[in-house]
Amino acid sequence: MDVISNSAARHARLREEELSIDEYLALCQSDPMAYASAAQRMLVAIGEPEMVDTRKDPHLSRLFANKVIRRYPAFAEFYGMDDSIDQVVSFFRHAAQALEERKQILYLLGPVGGGKSSIAERLKYLMQKVPFYALKGSPVNESPLGLFDPAEDGPMLEEQFGIPRRCLQHVLSPWAVKRLEEYGGDIRQFRVVKRYPSILRQIAISKTEPGDENNQDISSLVGKVDIRKLENFAQDDTDAYSYSGGLCLANQGLLEFVEMFKAPIKVLHPLLTATQEGNYKGTEGFGAIPFDGLVLAHSNESEWKAFRNNRNNEAFLDRIYIVKVPYCLRVSEEVKIYEKLIRESSLADAVCAPGTLKMMAQFAVLTRLKEPENSSIFSKMQVYDGESLKDTDPHAKSYPEYRDYAGVDEGMSGISTRFAFKILSKVFNYDSTEVAANPVHLMYVLEQQIEREQFPADLETRYTGFIKEYLSPRYAEFIGKEIQTAYLESYSEYGQNIFDRYVTYADYWIQDSEYRDTDTGEVFDRNALNAELEKIEKPAGIANPKDFRNEIVNFVLRARANNQGKNPSWTSYEKLRVVIEKKMFSNTEELLPVISFNAKASADEAKKHEDFVTRMESKGYTPKQVRLLCEWYLRVHKSS
Repeated sequence: MDVISNSAARHARLREEELSIDEYLALCQSDPMAYASAAQRMLVAIGEPEMVDTRKDPHLSRLFANKVIRRYPAFAEFYGMDDSIDQVVSFFRHAAQALEERKQILYLLGPVGGGKSSIAERLKYLMQKVPFYALKGSPVNESPLGLFDPAEDGPMLEEQFGIPRRCLQHVLSPWAVKRLEEYGGDIRQFRVVKRYPSILRQIAISKTEPGDENNQDISSLVGKVDIRKLENFAQDDTDAYSYSGGLCLANQGLLEFVEMFKAPIKVLHPLLTATQEGNYKGTEGFGAIPFDGLVLAHSNESEWKAFRNNRNNEAFLDRIYIVKVPYCLRVSEEVKIYEKLIRESSLADAVCAPGTLKMMAQFAVLTRLKEPENSSIFSKMQVYDGESLKDTDPHAKSYPEYRDYAGVDEGMSGISTRFAFKILSKVFNYDSTEVAANPVHLMYVLEQQIEREQFPADLETRYTGFIKEYLSPRYAEFIGKEIQTAYLESYSEYGQNIFDRYVTYADYWIQDSEYRDTDTGEVFDRNALNAELEKIEKPAGIANPKDFRNEIVNFVLRARANNQGKNPSWTSYEKLRVVIEKKMFSNTEELLPVISFNAKASADEAKKHEDFVTRMESKGYTPKQVRLLCEWYLRVHKSS
């Protein structure tokens, strides 16, 4: 099917279908979705969650205490927002069960650029997926069930068509009351239409924004008289009314109120009766207008605090269901956000050197975390990403301990993802000759931007401290390893040799036995074994060697059983892989002639240098980046 045919087919699929009242009631009997509330339809659109058993993933198990968590495919790319999404879906689930939430306003509270608008846009998009049924011609998309009296007709409707009585709490609109009079009370003259909510056509989905304090009134929510119709109708005639307010358009759907608490309080009053009683008054003297939809509001924390602290707003506070949408606090999830943003831009094909996005994510997350007690904030960031620091930082606390100390407001301040992406945009365009990004340019751009932003002095010092104290030294370590691995052609073989030797020494040390080297005949007693093991452990700063050795040997013995008695690959156990790499890369002097870009003393050195650059390129660097990063590394290494 070509794209034009596909567009035509979609239009045909979304076309309205017309039914009689009898046909509609028969449909209700076979399909409960024919009278489903907006919350029920939203749940169907969101779909069933995927159940994730966190016991199977070491990172997730540390964060979620081995629980089974829900992940919703409809929000697959909302990285680092699992908790907020879960709360939003819980709101719809409870509202669909006709609990207190159906009378409440769903309110997303969070910092700028934290993802509130993205959640709102996704919910509006999902709202379009499931159709609803309304009286044909009704300017407020009202449910056909409003034609029936709950007390008199309810028992019969439940018995004949299986429609629960709680679904009959709809007020008939003034427009429908007038039509009913014209039809002499014969409801069969009404027709029912199946409609799909639409953002473009403002069908059951609308958006309201705060206007000027002086001229905004409730008509933005409830509509007003259309003065052009006053020639033919009285002012209080329902046909003279323009049902253009947000609540009118969003009946049986979703009303999004942007920056709600910037609006004057008088404008918000109709929301109270609309959510609590299912109807609201227009600006004229006719009856109430029905509302059986959802109200979604969002704003920043400063507006919320000002609103909450005003005692005149108490009636509202009890009717708001707050979902906090903080910034992402997991580095790996923040990286996925950047990857998604880059993928959707023209930078998708530009070279991004390894470690660039991770460094940006680390900086962003560090600015959002609350400083912990008796522990490094960098360690806290690693623990929040599900890493285990048992062997590298004895002062690191567990994830729940950090969370408890930080309190509920963590992640509500710091730099936004929007700010971070603007930094990345500058980094990609930093070099006038190539569109590419690397961590060294990122650090330059970050420092410049921190200065330009004119943050308070203490915050500026804190942010530049993150770069100098954490990011730069760790990147020097990372790029040193990248350079070393590109330099060492037999890198893998070398690593495996160290691994096998370490495991053998550790095994004999644990058994308190002497070890005789079969190749050299050299004998190692327990002290000699300990000295050899420490040569490997010390560069990596292993805090508890005894436990570490036992852990590694146990792992290898188990792995051998499933590997025909052979040792596993040296990269198979993350902790020991890191230790071995630190051992391998503790001496840089022999590298200098090969990695430097000075004139080479011999053809052999020149060939080695070319091979080195080629191997670096295969890792994802441009030739220009290889030179820049090597020179930066040598400069940093010399000064340290």
